[in-house]
Amino acid sequence: MTSDQPARSRVPRHIAVIMDGNGRWAKRRGLPRLAGHRAGVENIRRILRECADLGVHYLTIYAFSTENWSRPSAEVEGLMRIFGEFLDRETRSLHAEGVKIRHLGSMQGVSPSLQRKTQAALDMTRNNQRITLCVAFNYGGRADIVNAVRALLAEGVGADALSEQMISERLSTSGMPDPDLIIRTSGEWRLSNFLIWQAAYSEYWVTPTFWPDFSPELLRQALDEYGQRERRFGGLTNT
Repeated sequence: MTSDQPARSRVPRHIAVIMDGNGRWAKRRGLPRLAGHRAGVENIRRILRECADLGVHYLTIYAFSTENWSRPSAEVEGLMRIFGEFLDRETRSLHAEGVKIRHLGSMQGVSPSLQRKTQAALDMTRNNQRITLCVAFNYGGRADIVNAVRALLAEGVGADALSEQMISERLSTSGMPDPDLIIRTSGEWRLSNFLIWQAAYSEYWVTPTFWPDFSPELLRQALDEYGQRERRFGGLTNT
């Protein structure tokens, strides 16, 4: 195996990315924060294409958390505009490349226009199979779990019958494998309420590089290191 092309058997099926550092990337260049967010959105395409070429089945990106609503209104409005522009510009080409788009999270509080654009992208790409781009947008891991439990209660499931599988099947990620590898850019070591149920046995890889500068070469480095780890899922090694 070389760093240029990880062995197919060692490529994770599901990679999740906390795309951190857009604002600091912009600040270092004397640019407004929204310029960093635009650069970050542009980088999604590059990393998605690399994941597809490497044989990754699912790429989940943390685009906007439920906590991000507390940011200044001008920044939130700008982010919503950038997301809408991305869908306008990229949905058809993503569809042509066999990308399925999936939304994780809630549309509560999102403008009707952006809701329509999102639904149109989901509808257009729903049958594609090359790779699934899961966009965690207005997403919170705790809310995901609470919503799953509420669904079970509404179904009349009693406490004695409750199981981990039943909760997993009612999370927004239902039908997907848990992430094998979680990558966080900008050097921060925390989950930030991202896939907290699903990440129980995920491997982590953190880089000080800000998301707009996260390159296919760094992705392959992460996969090389992932491939050298032994995932025990709470068990023991064979040695």
